[in-house]
Formats: sequence, structure tokens, C-alpha cells
Amino acid sequence: MKGSKRTVRAVMAWVQRQPPKVKAFLAVVMGMAALVLIRFIIHDHDNLFVAAEACHAIGISVLIYKLTKERTCAGLSLKSQELTALFLAVRLYCSFVIEYDIHTLLDSASLVTTLWVIYMIRFKLRSSYMEDKDNIPIYYVVVPCAIFALVVHPSTTLYKLVSRILWAFCVYLESVSVLPQLHLMQNTKIVEPFTAHYVFALGVARFLSCAHWVLQVLDTRGVLLTALGHGLWPSMVILSEIVQTFILADFCYYYIKSLVGGQLVLRLPAGVV
Repeated sequence: MKGSKRTVRAVMAWVQRQPPKVKAFLAVVMGMAALVLIRFIIHDHDNLFVAAEACHAIGISVLIYKLTKERTCAGLSLKSQELTALFLAVRLYCSFVIEYDIHTLLDSASLVTTLWVIYMIRFKLRSSYMEDKDNIPIYYVVVPCAIFALVVHPSTTLYKLVSRILWAFCVYLESVSVLPQLHLMQNTKIVEPFTAHYVFALGVARFLSCAHWVLQVLDTRGVLLTALGHGLWPSMVILSEIVQTFILADFCYYYIKSLVGGQLVLRLPAGVV
């Protein structure tokens, strides 16, 4: 057991010494290897969506514990939570207008929980909120997503233009909603355990969601892309899934490294986010 831990630490130390381009290449290779493994292990790839939602629920549970038991919101980004509430609210509207299914119920539960977290940070635990570190203006994230949604959105004529633009907006916003949280952690350099567990759970959830989409495309031999519409929209959907996975990949690497090293507090080097 100790020998395997030493091996893992040695590998991680070697990876850390590599230049950014090599790290990016290794991340792509590892991602592809994980997709191949998942494809052969999990036969019903719809289960990946369920697993992604379960990981998200675990992350939210950790967040609830932190806020209720620890009575502190230190290390949490209010702006990331507000962005999350925004894309969930837009996606709920689209669900009611376009397609009402189990996702609608799951998003409803997530939105209620996120609004509760926002309430706790804004009013109950305001004194522990790191406002000076949570300093990315929300419009830096929202405006580019809105512009992309206006330009690239579903081309189907089955739904009104407004609904299609809002649908695209929530897809783009979800992919980058975690940026303020990562920026806050980069500013503090030290991430306490519960926040680290929460963000890592988000990373795992988004990887599984991305794997679900990619494997669905492979299983249908591209038919799913056609079903999503024409033009740039199908590619942007897949790209958004990949982007939100890679945004969290670097953090997840340092999280695992910290866990293997037995460190309870995660320390981020400069330039991680």
C-alpha cells in the first residue's frame, strides 16, 4: 500500500514538472482513456447522467453541511452560486416550454438548494464571506454567453426564437459558471476541505455529463448531432461540455494529489486557474 502511494506521488510530481502543453496533452490522453474504459464498463450510458446528478447532489450535500454545521461560507463564491441559479432558472423555463421530463424535477431541486445557499451567504453568514476575493464582475461571464447565444443557437423551427436563444444561453453559462469560484480559490491559494470536496464533486459530475454526451454521439454514430439541429449549434453543445470539464481538470488534479499526500487543506500553486 505504501509502495503504491509512493508511486502515485512520484507520477504526480513528474506531471507537475511538465510544461503546460505537455500537461494539456496528458489531460486529453487521460480523458480519452477514461471514455474508452467507461464505454466498455457501463453498457447503458444513460446511467452516466444519473451518476453525474448523484455527484452533484453529493457536492451540494457537502455545501449544506459546511453552511449549517461549520457556520461559515469562507472560500465560497457568491457569484458562482448566483450564476448557477441564473442558468438553472433559464433551463427550468426552457424545460417547461420545450421538454418537461425528469430533468425538470432535478433542476427544480437544484435551484431551490442554490437559492438557499445564496440566502445563507448574503444574510446569515455574510461576515465570513470573502467579498474582496470574489471579485470577478458577473457581467464578464454573462455578457459573452448572451452574445454567443444570440449568434449560435438551435436552428429548429419547432420552438420560438426566444426559447432557442435562452436554451443556448443556459448551455453556455453552465459551462463557465464555476469560474468565479476557481478565481476566488486562486486568490486565497488555500482551500479548506469542505469547499475542496464540493468543487471536486462538481468536476466529477461535469466529467460524467461530458462522457454521457460524447458516448451518446458515438453510440448513435453522429445521429444525435443531427437531432440537435444544424449549423454550429451541435458542435457548440459538445464543446461547452468539454470546456466545463477541462476548466475543473487542473483543480481536480491538485485535489487528488493533496488527498494522496494526506493533506487536509488544499494549497494551490500560482497559475492553476
